[in-house]
Amino acid sequence: MSSVGVLAPEEVRIRKFPPLTTERALRFAAPLVGIALLLMVWAVGGWLIESNPAIAAFSGFSPRHTLARFYSMLLDGSAAAAATPSLARIAGGLGFAIVIGAPVGVLIGRSALFRAVTHLPFQFLRMISPLAWMPIAILAFPTWNGAIVFLIAAAAIWPVIFATANGLKKLDPDWFKLAHNLGANRWHVLTAVIAPAIAQDMLTGVRLALGVAWIVLVPAEYLGVTSGLGYAINDARDTLEYDRLAAMVLVIGLIGFALDGLLLALISRVAWTRHD
Repeated sequence: MSSVGVLAPEEVRIRKFPPLTTERALRFAAPLVGIALLLMVWAVGGWLIESNPAIAAFSGFSPRHTLARFYSMLLDGSAAAAATPSLARIAGGLGFAIVIGAPVGVLIGRSALFRAVTHLPFQFLRMISPLAWMPIAILAFPTWNGAIVFLIAAAAIWPVIFATANGLKKLDPDWFKLAHNLGANRWHVLTAVIAPAIAQDMLTGVRLALGVAWIVLVPAEYLGVTSGLGYAINDARDTLEYDRLAAMVLVIGLIGFALDGLLLALISRVAWTRHD
């Protein structure tokens, strides 16, 4: 009996651990395989460009030239110099989108009348491309920085509004009844019930808004300004520095990926639901 009792846990471990180890290995290896495939496609594309005399002038897009230029831009600070103004504009636009969009989303989620009144106008406005507002933004703002921040906010505000409203609509009404029965005022309900409950949905909206804003940023910086990632790409194109152009595209992708990862980590921290 004692020997069986000693061997049984080992047998359980033998049966249980290999599947978990395999699953973890696959979970770790799958992203690496995806990155390897992407690099392979890039390398093949670069080789085809370099081996074709008709398009050999674009060989700067190949990984060899792009990564070399990317490394030099990191060392001389030009990558950081281009990214800093863009990040400031993104922060300003997202900040306005959150400050305006989150309260509006709460109103939509809490008030059926407000939701009914704003539904059609909001659905109409959100379908307008943010870049379509560029002429109006140029006229309304004295500087290009202000116009770009406005365009980013116009693109980012809708995911924040609708994600916040959707999170609030999912709340159990009994939570509000319980809070009122315990003597909570409106401020207490907002800070102790609504804010923690919708934080995950609101940050998910911010994450989506960041993706949209990051897309709008580059074309918005093509005109008017003399700084930023979009300007750097446009300048590299005009000077035929295709390796610098490709390196700036790499910078944009890496920064966007890092910001998305930070928001994803923040969402996991505030999540109050867990899924297996």
